Amino acid sequence: MRLPRAFSIISFTILLVAGGVSAGLCQQSAETTAHTSSATPGLAVGPQYDTTHVYIAPEDFDRFVSSVLATLGGTSSKKVVTDVTPTPSSTFSQLILTPSGTISAFAFTTPVPYPFGIERTGYLVTDMGTAIRVARQTGADILVTPFNDPIGQDAVIQWPGGVNMQLYSHFTPPSYKALETVPENRVYVSADRADSFAKGFLAFSRGKIVSDDAQAPGIEIGRPQTTYRRIRIESTFGKVTVLVTDGQLPYPYGREVTGYEVANLAATLSKGKSAGVTVLVAPYKAERREAAIVQFPGGYIAEIHSQVIK
Repeated sequence: MRLPRAFSIISFTILLVAGGVSAGLCQQSAETTAHTSSATPGLAVGPQYDTTHVYIAPEDFDRFVSSVLATLGGTSSKKVVTDVTPTPSSTFSQLILTPSGTISAFAFTTPVPYPFGIERTGYLVTDMGTAIRVARQTGADILVTPFNDPIGQDAVIQWPGGVNMQLYSHFTPPSYKALETVPENRVYVSADRADSFAKGFLAFSRGKIVSDDAQAPGIEIGRPQTTYRRIRIESTFGKVTVLVTDGQLPYPYGREVTGYEVANLAATLSKGKSAGVTVLVAPYKAERREAAIVQFPGGYIAEIHSQVIK
């Protein structure tokens, strides 16, 4: 779902990192990606077009938008009232363009038709028909078949592990400013489905595994005495971090769907607090990252991090 407004095969390089890489996943991913890449064009446009979907109560909507802009910077489109689903509904909607990632904010004034509201992101694709065909071929379920809106088409798909996302295309290609830092789509999945999700998404996105760490520090999921498996994927769509857990997570881990990279975490949190943002998890350091988890007015939970220069 996105806001209406008037508005060569990829080389598959696996980096062997501390903790080890899943050899089976790497081999399967390479084979699937090579097959898909040779048969289809790239579907992604760029990470600035991949939006996090945030559903907010109407009374919190304006305060939420203002708090995001005050915390992360950027601009927003004009707030409009529209129907963004294939069946009748009404919502306030607004696009928030920050240097660290794009947000599509919605405040429904009618009941939200199923399955909208549980899709985590919207990915712009070059061609909807091709995207749906490749999604099916690479293991996704089509929850909502493509439907027209005033400026393009939309669909909702689900990957193994229950990861829902929306695909969208424009009749007239949009033009957004490139991001200063690319956010990560944070996907929590079980050990039973992690490889299936990664294999399918890699083939769909024509992406690559940056790291597959079987002994990532548990402090990243609120369990500092343990370790867990973490897979990092990059593609033209952007970044995906797959957090493989047993589901026994302390709040608010698993609630954050996006991680935003900023230049200075302390300065960003200070601006956020002044704009009504609550720090749920105080800043901590793990590997080369300093991170915190915050909650914006209206309930949206996000991870924010910066790189630690050694």
